Amino acid sequence: MLKINGLKKSYGDFHLDVSMEVPTGMVVGLVGSNGAGKSTTIKSVLQLIRPDAGSILFCGNECGAGGSLLTKSEKEMMGIVLSDSGFSAYLTPSDIKSICAAMYTKFDKNKFSALCRDLEIPERKQIRTFSTGMKAKLKVAAALCHDARFLIMDEPTSGLDVIVRDHVLDLLRAYMEEKEDRSILISSHISSDLESICDTLYMIKKGQIVFHEDTDILLSRYGILKCSEEQYNEIDRQFICRRIKESFGYTCLTSEKHFYLENYPKMVIENSGIDDLILLMEKGEDVS
Repeated sequence: MLKINGLKKSYGDFHLDVSMEVPTGMVVGLVGSNGAGKSTTIKSVLQLIRPDAGSILFCGNECGAGGSLLTKSEKEMMGIVLSDSGFSAYLTPSDIKSICAAMYTKFDKNKFSALCRDLEIPERKQIRTFSTGMKAKLKVAAALCHDARFLIMDEPTSGLDVIVRDHVLDLLRAYMEEKEDRSILISSHISSDLESICDTLYMIKKGQIVFHEDTDILLSRYGILKCSEEQYNEIDRQFICRRIKESFGYTCLTSEKHFYLENYPKMVIENSGIDDLILLMEKGEDVS
């Protein structure tokens, strides 16, 4: 569906250099701290900014630094939710429905109205009266109603409470189950969202992809070791990815927690999640 090769973009001291892929039929998560390059990557795919170099293939057509502009049909294949943009505050969801129907040949007005009712979005009220959560729900609803093959979602659940967040994730799951040729690229700071919906994860740090793994493998095989300095000096460190020096010794990220469970039964070994990954990859150091 989407393949990014050597995408480069520079802003002063910030340098983006990213390669990643969103296969057809998969949900891919992009994680990283603020300013890591998530939004720059997404905006480059959408041609909201022009890359300095690299290629972006969408459905086999190149649209990167040296490629062509996205065609109308390619744009219609995308459903988009961006964290730092939205609809005019003086429009109503009813206005949005009419605008989207004019923009997208397959926009389903009835589906949009049904989603608004389902998400408790009043169609006749101006968006300026909406809470942050309601605005987020409206963007998701609009993205789901024109039979897009590819959703690009930058922080789609930001500002939503846990119940509504889970509801939105259910909508995304249903979207993927309806047709086999659909894909989603999603970025989020809420790790539980990504763990529950993503097939694979990329982590970006200072403009570089520093980690890529299937979510199932991350949750089943990766782990956190907490060991004294003496234990750390004695263990086999071939499966240690990153470490943080602590007052008691070291906290380590391992890609093979079962190896340490079997060989070091007295060591404290915990399951790893996306939050642990981000923390260790951001603040930890390489193990040489």
